[in-house]
Amino acid sequence: MAHRIYICSAEGNTGKSTVALGTLDTLTHRATRVGVFRPIARSTAERDYVLELLLAHEGVVPIPYDDAVGVGYDDVHADPEGALATIVSRFKAVEDRCDAVVIIGSDFTDVGSPTELAYNARIAANLGAPVLLVLGGRVGQGQGRSRSERLGYSDARSPEELAQLTELAVEELEREHATLLGIVANRADPERLPEIVEAVASAARPNSMSAAAGRAEASVATWAIPEDPYLVAPSMRAIMDAVDGTLHAGDPELLNREALGVIVAAMSMENVLTHLTEGAVVVVPGDRSEVLLGVLTAHSSATFPSLSGIVLNGGIPIAEQVDRLVDGLKAGLPIIRTELSSYDTALAITHTRGRLAAESQRKRDTALALFEKHIDGQALLDLLEVARPEVVTPLMFEYDLLERARQQRKRIVLPEGYDDRVLRAAATLLARDVADLTILGEEIEVRSRAIGLGLDISKAEVLSNHDFVHVARFAEEYQRRRAHKGVTLEQARETVQDVSYFGTMMVELGLADGMVSGAAHTTAHTIRPSFEVIKTKPGVDVVSSVFLMALADRVLVYGDCAIVPDPTAEQLADIAISSAATATQFGIEPRIAMLSYSTGESGSGVDVDKVRRATELVRERAPQLAVEGPIQYDAAADAAVARTKLPESDVAGRATVFIFPDLNTGNNTYKAVQRSSGAVAIGPVLQGLRKPINDLSRGALVQDIVNTVAITAIQGADPS
Repeated sequence: MAHRIYICSAEGNTGKSTVALGTLDTLTHRATRVGVFRPIARSTAERDYVLELLLAHEGVVPIPYDDAVGVGYDDVHADPEGALATIVSRFKAVEDRCDAVVIIGSDFTDVGSPTELAYNARIAANLGAPVLLVLGGRVGQGQGRSRSERLGYSDARSPEELAQLTELAVEELEREHATLLGIVANRADPERLPEIVEAVASAARPNSMSAAAGRAEASVATWAIPEDPYLVAPSMRAIMDAVDGTLHAGDPELLNREALGVIVAAMSMENVLTHLTEGAVVVVPGDRSEVLLGVLTAHSSATFPSLSGIVLNGGIPIAEQVDRLVDGLKAGLPIIRTELSSYDTALAITHTRGRLAAESQRKRDTALALFEKHIDGQALLDLLEVARPEVVTPLMFEYDLLERARQQRKRIVLPEGYDDRVLRAAATLLARDVADLTILGEEIEVRSRAIGLGLDISKAEVLSNHDFVHVARFAEEYQRRRAHKGVTLEQARETVQDVSYFGTMMVELGLADGMVSGAAHTTAHTIRPSFEVIKTKPGVDVVSSVFLMALADRVLVYGDCAIVPDPTAEQLADIAISSAATATQFGIEPRIAMLSYSTGESGSGVDVDKVRRATELVRERAPQLAVEGPIQYDAAADAAVARTKLPESDVAGRATVFIFPDLNTGNNTYKAVQRSSGAVAIGPVLQGLRKPINDLSRGALVQDIVNTVAITAIQGADPS
């Protein structure tokens, strides 16, 4: 039987999807097959965006959308008992494919009455799923408001109000024989979180439900997540739909940016400028071209806030000359046209709700960061009695990387600040508190692009690689180190302004703990400066690389697959010892297989002899390491083959570190395994340098960059 958790609320608009996403993410780091089920879909007219978001989450069992839905509201109205039977039946089909299932209760989009909570409780009881109850921290009208009221939290519920809501909801759950696992007060007053937790926990004192769960006399687990304005802000695309508008000008990709406020620009230009705020959408009457141009100019100016978009209302045609001016400004800001009046446009925008959907990276990052910060994930897993499995899936390994990097909190420099993938990765890393970042580029340009993409990189340092002070310092140091090569100070000044050299000098001089580059540059461009400046560790003669190959149930180390074309026996031994150290650094017990086309003493020739000699050198230089070679891949990886070819070997059949005889073999093998088995290839991870510099593939995805930064941070904390 799979572990189950039923996430439901006592009303609508509680932000339950944030809790569902966080719970799902937590489970995927512990269970190997996690599923999602929605007993009652939001709508039959359109697909449920919450369910789509969760089904698309990495690590979720691939369940077809229709299979993950129980019934619709119409089915519940027509025959509640029949609908319940259908829900149970369809859930069982999902459960059979999973080790754990996150069940998301209904959204109060149809009934919106206390009977809906009761029906959710009945479903939970019939599915045998304990309930994680989500309370809405806003909308109430209680007394005892805090300073948050003056900061925009005037509708925040007081701890007393949330306690009353808790009592009512818990009684409803108990009446339907549901088991209460825990309570989350979501979208809560940020200044009163401890009071809210105490009040809610007190109101949910142990009752028959907790006793039935074997936790008699224990408090119900209670957490509070603060309100985040960004999570409830609508996107420009949602606003365009709400006003029945069309995109007149601007970058379509920027329609995914959220609008943090609405300004009706029905006043003179100078007065409009004083009311502009960061992230706002500005409603401009279609016949006020001077206001339109003024707002666009302000958006492009470094001295005014960056806007999310403009809505031109009234359906009035724009003069050709004005359109030419708009095109010439190249602001990229979405300009939407609508037939609605100013009043109706503003009304439609203010009634547009933001939603946590798959297309908004920033909202997803924000939601997960809030959950990780305010919910004890380990305690939640303990309540669900989810044990740590023996296998290590790619998602589990990636999660462990982020956790270890978060604990180290190193500063990593990203030289490619003009690459959108780098900015997206930076936003995720900063939101999840994985590392401190320095992004290279002109600050206005980099931050403007990030804002336009709807990304928050405000916590990053953005530094120009032409910064006079840094260039002067770096040039002097570089010239001193390369004087024996005839490098002049003027040549050094020009060299260090290259982003790879600039970033490398930051690492060497202690301004950063590591560097990650290569998304837009070649491997040679990325690592050449480190050969000149950082050099290798003592006792290491060659810089090499490994890929961490995350298979379905374990992680292997492949080296060298990216740097040394045709290593000598001595270099091969060096690569093996460095690869074993890298394996240990990432929690992999090193058992080294020195690969060849021959196993043991069965073959001879120059290539086999090189591997045989390299194996001897590893044993001489690092006698503590378990190593076997020469050995064929199948004998190294397959226990049955190993029993035939090398029955006495401690490595054969269980190798974790695979050392390839040359770059041609290594590069092709890692790609073949990656493509044919669906393995996640993390790397290349450079090894042998005194300080961590890592290269990216030019086809790197955002997650690849996130993983590589985490790896670099871990290396920076443990340079051995």
